[in-house]
Amino acid sequence: MIDTTVNQAVDNREGALSHALLYPLRFEPIYQYRLWGGRHLANLLTAPLPSGPIGEAWLLSDRDDHQSCVTNGSFKGRTIGQLLRQFPKQILGKLAGRFRRFPLLLKFLDVHEMLSVQVHPTKANTNLLPAGETAKTEAWVVLEAGTQSRIYAGLKPKTTEADLRRALTNGTVADQLAEFTPKPGDAVFLRAGTVHSLGGDLVVFEIQQNSDVTFRLYDWDHIDAKTGKPRALQVDKAMACIDFAEGPVGRTTPVVEATSPVEREKLFQCEHFWLWRLRGQSPFTVGAAGVPRLLVCLGGSGQVEHGGATYAVAKGDVFLLPAIIGACTFRPRSAVNLLEIALPD
Repeated sequence: MIDTTVNQAVDNREGALSHALLYPLRFEPIYQYRLWGGRHLANLLTAPLPSGPIGEAWLLSDRDDHQSCVTNGSFKGRTIGQLLRQFPKQILGKLAGRFRRFPLLLKFLDVHEMLSVQVHPTKANTNLLPAGETAKTEAWVVLEAGTQSRIYAGLKPKTTEADLRRALTNGTVADQLAEFTPKPGDAVFLRAGTVHSLGGDLVVFEIQQNSDVTFRLYDWDHIDAKTGKPRALQVDKAMACIDFAEGPVGRTTPVVEATSPVEREKLFQCEHFWLWRLRGQSPFTVGAAGVPRLLVCLGGSGQVEHGGATYAVAKGDVFLLPAIIGACTFRPRSAVNLLEIALPD
């Protein structure tokens, strides 16, 4: 009985300490060279772009080779992995113990040229998953699009593996893919196993399972300027992952959940992530008790208020709200366009 009481007292002290320590955490983007990239991410993010075509900014990444670092407050310079090891219950709340690393990877993509025609493995493709990797369901929110922009998602009806292999041989793969011309605000959900591509001066926000496994089916005859060679394809592995019964994938229809004090639309709800788009200029609530939330600012600015302190939020910023801090007030400075992301419990 004494030991139980002592242990409970220790837990209470540690909980109180971490509650005092933890706060809304902002992370530094990690830029990635991609041969299909451009320079548009300079319009979204304040961190200077490296030279060359930059196709991706990883906004929150808990991967061994790319660890997002905190840029504000007393934990500045600490990685998301380090914080999760130190404060698993305080950050993940009732979800602690379910994940060995943060289960989502958030990105901005600047797809100047066409992304390869590719597919990500499903849970059924365990033989194709490297150790420690998972399947990869993802989704896009279109931020910028031009007249030449295209999204390819899914196959045209009745397309078979034989059709697709024949198209690879004669260079007509695009003819087998469902496509549409995107516009800003469009949302697209891509289950693992969906063939997809996009590009033509297109900027999107991407949310995905924390996996980096991609199998290229076709690469539009790109030559990598760094190597002078085409990139490798993984045709057989891609074919093994494709869901040929899925058919075309179109835009997701937003579900309006509230119009005041902020317009709140649910864009995605799946077993891996929930995502809402919030637009307005009056103060509103973000975050929730007992679970973590993520905020990504797509436009405008404002501040998150917590524990008597304020945390400035600008266009392009991503914040993690640890579970222990619960709900907070977001106070816009002007009209704001914000994404809020939850891990399903």
